Amino acid sequence: MVKDLTTGSPAKLILMFTLPLIVGNVFQQLYLLSDTLIVGRLLGVSALAAVGCSGCLMFFMIGFVIGFTAGLSICTGQRFGAKDEEGMKKSAAACVVLSAITTVIVTIFGVIMVRPALIFLQTPPEVLDMACTFLTVIFLGIVATMMFNMSSNLIRALGDSKTPLYFLILGCVLNIILEVVFIGVFNWGIQGAGFATVLAQLINGGCCVYYIKKKIPLLHFELKDLKISREIAIQHLKVALPMGFQASIIAIGAIILQVPLNNLGEVAVAAYAAAQKIDMIAVMPLMSFGMAMAAYTAQNYGAGRMDRIKTGVNKCILMSGGFSILAGMINICLGPILIRLFVGDGQEQVVEYGHIYLIVNGSCYLILSLLFIYRYTLQGLGQSIIPTFAGIMELVMRAAAGLFLVDAFGYIGACWANPMAWIGSCVPLMIAFYITRKSLLKKYYEHKLSV
Repeated sequence: MVKDLTTGSPAKLILMFTLPLIVGNVFQQLYLLSDTLIVGRLLGVSALAAVGCSGCLMFFMIGFVIGFTAGLSICTGQRFGAKDEEGMKKSAAACVVLSAITTVIVTIFGVIMVRPALIFLQTPPEVLDMACTFLTVIFLGIVATMMFNMSSNLIRALGDSKTPLYFLILGCVLNIILEVVFIGVFNWGIQGAGFATVLAQLINGGCCVYYIKKKIPLLHFELKDLKISREIAIQHLKVALPMGFQASIIAIGAIILQVPLNNLGEVAVAAYAAAQKIDMIAVMPLMSFGMAMAAYTAQNYGAGRMDRIKTGVNKCILMSGGFSILAGMINICLGPILIRLFVGDGQEQVVEYGHIYLIVNGSCYLILSLLFIYRYTLQGLGQSIIPTFAGIMELVMRAAAGLFLVDAFGYIGACWANPMAWIGSCVPLMIAFYITRKSLLKKYYEHKLSV
C-alpha cells in the first residue's frame, strides 16, 4: 500500500516503515543463513568453509546490485514526494532499462572472474572447487537478484515496506525446503544450495513485478518510455552507480581481509563464516532503520520538508541506538549457543573462535547504527560523494586489519576489522550530515520567511 511519508509523526512513520524492513531483512539473511546451516550440517565443515570463502566475493557482486537498485529507486521516491506522477513513470522505466543493462554486465563479469578471484584470495585447495561451483551458480542467477531488489525497492520508494516482506517470507520458506530437497534428497551437493537460493529469489522477484502490475498504477509506463533520455539516465546513474560501487568498495576490504584469514586455516574460516551469519542477522535491524531513513528522506526532500528530515534523524538515532545495545548484548551472552547451530559435535574450537567474533563486533553495534542512519539519509538527499568516500574509508580500515592486525594478533585481529571500518566510515558521514543539515535548514527557513 502506497504511503505518503511527508505528513504525520516522523517517529511513528519511521518505526512503522522500519518494522517490516527488519523482518524482511532478517528473512533475506535467512537465505544465506540456511545455506550455511544446511551445508554445514549435511555436507560438513569443508563445505561450510567453501561457503565462507565465497562470502566476500558474493558481497562484492550482490552488494553492488543491492546498492545500485536502491540508488535508482531514490530518484523515484523523490518524484513521489514532489507529487510528480509523470516523473515517477519515467523514473520507473529508467530503473527497468538500466537494471537490465547492468544485469548482463555483472553476470558476465561475475562468471568469468570466479576461479581467478578465488585463487587470488588463496582459497584453501581442498575447498576451491566447491567454492567455485557455488559462486558460479549464484552469479548466473544475478538476474533474479536484480529483479527482486529493483522491484521491491520501487515499492518501498512509494512508502510500502510491508508487501516486499510478504514475498520475502514466501521465498525464505521455499529456499529452506528447496535446499533440503536439492542437497538431502537429490544429492546435488553445494550447487544445490546455490540453485535453491536463485530459484527462491526468482519467485520473489516475479511476485513483486506482478504486484506492481496489478496494484501500483503510478509505476506503470508504456513501451515508448523505455527509450529513456540521456538526461534521465544520468540523473539516475549519478545516485545509483556510487551507491553500487560503495558496496563493492566495502567488499574489496572484506576480500583483502579474506586472504590472511584463509591462511589461518579451515577452522578459522568456518568459525568466521558462521559468526558472520549471526552478526548479519543482528545488524539487519540497524540497516533497516537506515533504509527507512533513505525512503523517508527522499520523499520529504522531494516535498521540500527539511525540518521533518531533521526531526526524523533525531528520532531514528534514539530507536536504532537502543536496539543496537540490545542486539550486542544478545550476541555476547548467547554467542556459543548460536555458533553451535552451525557445526556438529566436537567442534569446540570453531565455537570458541566464533564467540570471539561476536563479542568484538557486538560491543560496537552503536557505532554501526549511527553509520547507517547518516549514510542512508545523505543518500536519500541524492548525495553520493561523501557516502562513497566513507566506503573508501571502510576499505582502508579493513585492508589495514588484514595487512597488519591479522599478522600481529592472528584471528582476533581479523575480528577487529569490522569495528575499525565502522569508525573510519562513521566519522566523515557524521561531519557531512551535520554540515548538509545546517545548509538545507538555512535554505528552508529563508524560503519560509520569503513566502
